Amino acid sequence: MKDILNRGSNLRWRRDVKISDNPLLAPLEAQDVPVIIQTPSFASKNYTFSRRDTSILGRWWWTVDRWSLGAITILMALGILLSFAASPPVADRLNLGGFYFVKRHVLMMVPTFFILISTSLMTPRQIRRLASFVYLAGLVLLVLTITNGMEIKGARRWISFGNFSLQASEFVKPAFSVLAAWMLTERYRNPHFPGMVISCSLLGLFALLLMMQPDLGMTVVTTAAWIGQLFIAGMPLFWMGLVAAMGVLGLIGAYFFFPHVARRIDQFLDPTTGDPKHDLYQVHQSLEAFMNGGLLGQGPGEGTVKKYIPDAHADFVFAVAGEEFGFVLCTIIVGLFAFIVARCFLRIMHENSLFVVLAVCGLIIQFGAQAVVNMSSTLHIIPTKGMTMPFISYGGSSLLALAMAMGMVLALTRRRHGAVEHL
Repeated sequence: MKDILNRGSNLRWRRDVKISDNPLLAPLEAQDVPVIIQTPSFASKNYTFSRRDTSILGRWWWTVDRWSLGAITILMALGILLSFAASPPVADRLNLGGFYFVKRHVLMMVPTFFILISTSLMTPRQIRRLASFVYLAGLVLLVLTITNGMEIKGARRWISFGNFSLQASEFVKPAFSVLAAWMLTERYRNPHFPGMVISCSLLGLFALLLMMQPDLGMTVVTTAAWIGQLFIAGMPLFWMGLVAAMGVLGLIGAYFFFPHVARRIDQFLDPTTGDPKHDLYQVHQSLEAFMNGGLLGQGPGEGTVKKYIPDAHADFVFAVAGEEFGFVLCTIIVGLFAFIVARCFLRIMHENSLFVVLAVCGLIIQFGAQAVVNMSSTLHIIPTKGMTMPFISYGGSSLLALAMAMGMVLALTRRRHGAVEHL
């Protein structure tokens, strides 16, 4: 009988011994009873993390924001797609082989995704330690970049390590936001702690090295994120107004002290001041690409703008998306960026840790501002600025740094039910 019941089922048998209530009867009575247990079978095997899984990956899966992670993954997939669309003509012009940039971009996605996931596994304390190390190491690399870096288009922003070029400022940028959040949090915990002074010093040192390259765009994005952190931290309006005034004075000073900044602003305000065949060439080609794309685009591989724009795979990849895939894909890309920013802000609405709130706000403002600057430059809404589109444009340093930054966001926005943050 037991053999028949066991066949094709998860039933197992055990010997159940009962003690009789009547001492005059037999003291023990034994019988076999069926017990249902889980057995490893192909039909019942569970390939997802159980909520009872207490492993590192199990806890991570049920606490991380999977919606934001999915949106970031989609952006990375779109980056690979647009790399196939935009990179071959650029590589052919440089005699590097049609799929040179495509291969490098796809290979770079492997460490990018690894950094994204591994950073998202960290605790807030580990995030602070990582930010401290990256900031200090990044400052050293920035000094080396200014003294020994490669000069491209009048700026020294990259330093070579063999076949790999590193832009150290991309990594210092998110690290600074985390450190600034830490210092501002300590200021509120201890009124005598000079958190505001330290955060200002960290920003001033970073901005000084950036302007020596020069890189005004990254300076503006980093400063804007810091001002956003000050606003959320509840700084008095007087100090907020003072910081804003200093920012405006800094932009005015950049206009008078940096010729390339003045030239770009003048060309934006009055296009007749520049040479259309040189100064505004990429912008005009970009706008033409959007007009040719229309609603649904000309189709994959059918665009022509990538054959003429030198930076079609990097700073102007949004134009390639508009021409070949039309308004629909451009709207999807904008929607993904907006979704990630909104989702991250919603995740910290009920957060009790001031450090988490300030750090996430600073990182997500940087992320959103970088996307806005790239798309606005491509559409000629603002003066042209060489800034990559997050997770879509070609660029190893940008991809790795963005993976670290968004990994920090995913780590800090994980649900910590009743957990107390320890320094």
